[in-house]
Amino acid sequence: MHWYAIGPTLTPLERAPAAETPGVVLLTSQELSQLSALPGLEETLSHTPAARDVRVCKAEVRPDCLSGTILFPKSDRGGGRLAFGWLLARNRAVLVDDGDFLLPYLRRMDKERYPVGGGVGRFFYGLLSMLTAKDLRRLEEIEDQAEGLEDRVLGGELEGFSQAMTQLRKRAMAWFRCYSQLDDVAGRLRENEAGLFSPEEERLFRLYEERVIRLREESQLLREYCLQVQTMFQAEIDLRQNRTMKILTVVTTIFLPLSLLAGWYGMNFTGMPELTWKYGYPAAIAVSVGIVILSLWICKKKKFW
Repeated sequence: MHWYAIGPTLTPLERAPAAETPGVVLLTSQELSQLSALPGLEETLSHTPAARDVRVCKAEVRPDCLSGTILFPKSDRGGGRLAFGWLLARNRAVLVDDGDFLLPYLRRMDKERYPVGGGVGRFFYGLLSMLTAKDLRRLEEIEDQAEGLEDRVLGGELEGFSQAMTQLRKRAMAWFRCYSQLDDVAGRLRENEAGLFSPEEERLFRLYEERVIRLREESQLLREYCLQVQTMFQAEIDLRQNRTMKILTVVTTIFLPLSLLAGWYGMNFTGMPELTWKYGYPAAIAVSVGIVILSLWICKKKKFW
């Protein structure tokens, strides 16, 4: 369990600050389950969601607090989920994290003397801003990978495309879903139905909401771009199939007269012309070669390939 005091900046503490002093507590789901109350959270701690139960980004308004969960479509270095539960009360912010995901951000806020304005709302705004600060770059990385796949399609390199594009589309969809949910969370914070935030903090949450909307629009454009590249790939596959069918059709057309000729001469009637002629076999070969050459010439003239 980690305690921080919220003043002009974030300050680490050994124990909980006084009830009238704004503070932050970071704990795990197990620690949360073993507690019935914390200083300053005697009646509201039970509303805090556990990190292990996080499935979406959401915010719930209660008479004296706000609670919810945050889930990002990315993993930490150990492969764990970047998810946490949160609760905001009058002078307390509770963060429930099972993967040591938030602790580096809190330490960074302390080290860089990040201004939190002495309020829970300003602190939570700063935390959310830091969590999404590099998201635009992540979307750009997905776009760069999609552009690389597009270049491969244009260069005729189709091997392994489907699997790579499927992963990109899933990532783009996951980010779009995340930002859509974060937009709702930011809207709940901005509305301040529980009356926890100052007008300045409401303005900050409005700014964060606008930022999330822009990220959502970027992720939507990225989804559409991935779909365009997928369509280009399918068009290239169809084009290759059409070329193959065209070649097969031309070959069939060229050898169709020869099949007819072979059918006639395969009847073995006694009165068949050239049957007893000593030059009949060479003549049949010459006629067959002539038919092939004539068919190739006609196909070339008609630009069938």
